[in-house]
Amino acid sequence: MAVTTGDLRPTSGTWRTPLVIIVCGCAIALLSFGPRSSLGFFVQPMSHEFTWGRDVFGLALALQNLLWGLGQPIAGAIADRFGLLRVMVVGALLYAAGLLLMRYSTTPLSLDIGAGVLIGFGLSGSSFNLVLSAFSKLLPPAQRGIALGAGTAAGSFGQFLFAPFGVAMIDNFGWQTALLVFGALMLLILPLSLALSTPPAETNDAAPADQQSFKTALAEAFGHRSYVLLVLGFFTCGFQLAFITVHLPAYLADRGIPASTGGWVIAAIGLFNIVGSLSVGWLQNVFPKRYILSVIYFTRALSIVAFISFPITTFSAIAFGAISGLTWLSTVPPTSALVALMFGTRWFATLYGFAFVSHQVGGFLGVWLGGIVFEQYGSYTPIWWLSVLFGVLSALINLPIVEKPVARPVAQPA
Repeated sequence: MAVTTGDLRPTSGTWRTPLVIIVCGCAIALLSFGPRSSLGFFVQPMSHEFTWGRDVFGLALALQNLLWGLGQPIAGAIADRFGLLRVMVVGALLYAAGLLLMRYSTTPLSLDIGAGVLIGFGLSGSSFNLVLSAFSKLLPPAQRGIALGAGTAAGSFGQFLFAPFGVAMIDNFGWQTALLVFGALMLLILPLSLALSTPPAETNDAAPADQQSFKTALAEAFGHRSYVLLVLGFFTCGFQLAFITVHLPAYLADRGIPASTGGWVIAAIGLFNIVGSLSVGWLQNVFPKRYILSVIYFTRALSIVAFISFPITTFSAIAFGAISGLTWLSTVPPTSALVALMFGTRWFATLYGFAFVSHQVGGFLGVWLGGIVFEQYGSYTPIWWLSVLFGVLSALINLPIVEKPVARPVAQPA
């Protein structure tokens, strides 16, 4: 009997049990999210060596965020239609190539191509977004909530591991060696992705909902008010995360905080986000997801206000990292779960990919504006307050979301 993408349960006797799928998916999320969350530590050594302003590095990482977002729905649509394995293999190879080119970059253009274009498109094909898509397709509904939380938490654990690891590599072996090691580690995604392989879409014996075309799915989603609100709110998540990831290490260094402390702050974000993501993965089965998202965005806004309103010390920096970590990627499980709830899993990777475009447009602006504003005014303060404003607006935007499947016309017998 043929298997459709709407019901990809591991059959008895196969090595791809739910546990294997979750473990391999979490390992991929860890590997793919780790290096890109540590790239902020390369800003100062590379800028000093090549006499670049922070706007140069900011533009490259802004391009990375933007192209990651723009490539995500494309990668998702290909994975939905032809299977996930090919997409993930190509993504991992592009990611490794981008890190390698970044190692040999000596001009802003080569940095833009390596750190921006190649890593950006590589992330769209190998990051935790496709892992979450595989979990939604391959796991039974009862296991999806905690699996989505675990996949997101694994990305955070990658941030926790790679931040101090990256700082140690730069301090002891140089930024060039650190990038080569990061690139080699990305190749581990190739064998791990075998566990997440999904077959090409089949529609001959699919249910009517699964026969929905690509264009129809997009028209339905963008004509649905709750999906549009979800997408708009996700913009803030990208803006805040990308700005903090790239510019927080330099912001702390400007205030006399050692680079090693900056590494531990980023690591604290990753460590506490494991708690936040797993907790939200469980809480979304108890409380309305829209309320969870609203609380997350409002908590972020309050934590930023407290952080920038008091003197920066090692303790306050790590405390900010811990509080930020609890809300860092915890928006992802309820956001992805809402997409699956509203529209099903047939075009999940595509529709979540378009939501992620909004996230990464926010990320592009957060990184790019951070570099521009600092070079212009010598301060990140305007961007911090803009992050606060976006957090409050997103907290309000998510409240009217309706948490139920979209109404679809049912064919009537002649």
